[in-house]
Amino acid sequence: MVIQDVEIQLLMSTFSLMWPFNLKAEAAHAGSMVLLPDQLVLLLESLLEEKTLCPRILQCLERTYQLQEQDAEVRHRWCELVIKHKYVPGYGDVERFLREDQAMGVYLYGELMVNEDAKQQEIARKCFASAREHMDVSSAKVVAEMLF
Repeated sequence: MVIQDVEIQLLMSTFSLMWPFNLKAEAAHAGSMVLLPDQLVLLLESLLEEKTLCPRILQCLERTYQLQEQDAEVRHRWCELVIKHKYVPGYGDVERFLREDQAMGVYLYGELMVNEDAKQQEIARKCFASAREHMDVSSAKVVAEMLF
C-alpha cells in the first residue's frame, strides 16, 4: 500500500489534534502546528509501519518538522524511515546520527546492512571507520560483526 498525500496530511493532523493542550502555538509559524518530540516519535513509528512512502512525503515530513534538528529519539526514527525507504536526500542525516549518537546508532548499522543496498552499506562502513576509535569496545565489536 502506498500512503497518499491526503493520508499523510490526515495522519499529521490527527497527531496534532490528539494533544492540543501540548501544542506550542507561539512557536508555530504561519498557522501550522508544532508537535512535541513524543508526538513526533509516535507519528514516525506509525509511518515506519507503512510498506511504501514516496520521496515527496518524506521531504514534506523533513521540512515540516525539521527532523534533523529534533532530539535523538526523533532523529533515530527519522533515520529508520530514510533507510527503509532509501531516501537519498536523508542519507546525510543518517551519517550525522551515526557520528553524533553512537550509542543509539548500533541498530541503524544493522538496518543499513540488511537492506543489501550498496550505497547504504558504503555509508555504514564509512561511518564506522571514522567512529570506531571513539566507540565503546562492545558496541564497536557488535557493529564490526554486522559490517564484515
